Amino acid sequence: MSTTFTIDTATSRANPTPAPMKRLTVPAIQRRKFEGKTVEPLVMLTAYTARQAQLLDPHCDMLLVGDSLGQVIYGLPSTLAVTLDMMCAHGAAVVRGSYHSVVIVDMPFGSYEASPQAAFASASRIMAETGAAAVKLEGGQAMAETISFLSQRGIPVMAHIGLTPQAVNALGGYGARGKSQEEHAKIMADARAVATAGAFAVVLEGVMEELAIAVTDSVDIPVIGIGASAHCDGQVLVSEDMLGMFERTARFVKRYENIAQTIADAAQRYAADVRDRSFPTDDQVYRPKK
Repeated sequence: MSTTFTIDTATSRANPTPAPMKRLTVPAIQRRKFEGKTVEPLVMLTAYTARQAQLLDPHCDMLLVGDSLGQVIYGLPSTLAVTLDMMCAHGAAVVRGSYHSVVIVDMPFGSYEASPQAAFASASRIMAETGAAAVKLEGGQAMAETISFLSQRGIPVMAHIGLTPQAVNALGGYGARGKSQEEHAKIMADARAVATAGAFAVVLEGVMEELAIAVTDSVDIPVIGIGASAHCDGQVLVSEDMLGMFERTARFVKRYENIAQTIADAAQRYAADVRDRSFPTDDQVYRPKK
């Protein structure tokens, strides 16, 4: 669907339209890890809009339509209030705006935990309405049956273990995981369980580095780190965190730009021009041609 979609550049702000190219596939992502090694790490960033997808797409292997949009786009206190409607709307926008990356859409809290059948109903809706290549869900051993159920029915699944934001109430906060021997063993077991169940990759978030290295070396599927280790098979960040859109970010975020200040400065200059009537100028108004 997405590779044939063309934005009307005569009427749309989404201009220029990216040049179509062959989109990566889930099997291509899997093959990047060969005999336990990934020579070139996989690059993944979050995206929530078509324009954002256009800008990020040429540089990424995967675009994640994360349920983090609840906080980033909607100003919610956590991801728990995010709905399937939100994920489908933003997922479709990102697919329309991308040509190269594998697009993965998060399954929101409450849309998949009840049973594999409930998860299939939600996942099939996401796939049908967005055109995405895969879904992502949180949980390790507890979700292995669901991952297997979806994978066997043609829905590629990316798993998410370690610090799982949808379980923040049960975890007691956003602190790093894997500090105790018991937690270390559980996360290792979670990684092996999701790989055995058929997940094509797994996000490993907010864990001690020694554990991240051990997990990466223990499974055959790509391990995408966030607050984990450079040893992982790839990395993901929330794009707005990476771009410096927020004052507070997690320790594991590296800011590559300060877009928030750029926007604030531009708004300040605009406001000043409006107030002193120096905008609009002759260049921005319509007059009869002479």
